Amino acid sequence: MARARRPHRQPTRKPTPEQLEAIREVWVEYKQGPNEPQRNQLMEFYLPLVKYNAERIHTKLPDEVDVEDLMSAGIFGLMDAIDAFDMERGVKFETYCAPRIRGAILDELRSMDWVPRLVRSRTSQVNQARDRFEKEHGRKPTDDELREGIGVDNEEYSKIRKDAGATQTVSLSRKWYETDSNKDVREIDVLRDTRQANPLTAVQKRDLKDLITRGLNRAERLIVILYYYEEMTMKEIGTTLDLSESRVSQMHSSILARLKAQLQHRTKELSEANAAG
Repeated sequence: MARARRPHRQPTRKPTPEQLEAIREVWVEYKQGPNEPQRNQLMEFYLPLVKYNAERIHTKLPDEVDVEDLMSAGIFGLMDAIDAFDMERGVKFETYCAPRIRGAILDELRSMDWVPRLVRSRTSQVNQARDRFEKEHGRKPTDDELREGIGVDNEEYSKIRKDAGATQTVSLSRKWYETDSNKDVREIDVLRDTRQANPLTAVQKRDLKDLITRGLNRAERLIVILYYYEEMTMKEIGTTLDLSESRVSQMHSSILARLKAQLQHRTKELSEANAAG
């Protein structure tokens, strides 16, 4: 389900002439001899610009990205802008600092991304070529058509496809969908735990193992269990039981023949019982 777009928040209301004059005096004093108290005053005054730019960038990002982390990165951009700002150039500080704030936030996002930028670029290249083809032809392209659209040979296309399929990381606390109640359903709530054993399946497997190993001697039971349940090779089973690989294979074939005969006999019995019933 697509999440609702966050509204762009505008910076706080326009400062009064008195506030502008006061901050200008702070600027003049700071540029004459930079000190921490004056820089903190400037940081506090322009902090809404950091929040505004962080929230704008955040609207295009997944829910697991915290806007507070973006603001923290943006503050470093603001600090650099304050130190590098030249009042004599006649440029408003708000105009000068915005690119630096956004740049610091984007740099932080890149450092958080474990996938190399080249891989991201190739993924975007494939997606754009696919979108163009679908718009022109009204269907999905084949691999050959997509390769021609990108303009690369088979070897390069295979590498691009491999890079484009890079694994993505997803936060388990990301919102999956909203409910009528106050509690949101998150990724971890709908994630299937494949490691959890089904009790019924476990009982069925145990009963089946008892059935097929009934009447077998110790070595034959071990061969069946190690081969079908522990997934060992004939050679590994031979080493475990101190037998040759060919002997294990011979015993395995004999066991299968006997089990097949037993199952056929029991199938006939069950069929006769069902017919009588």
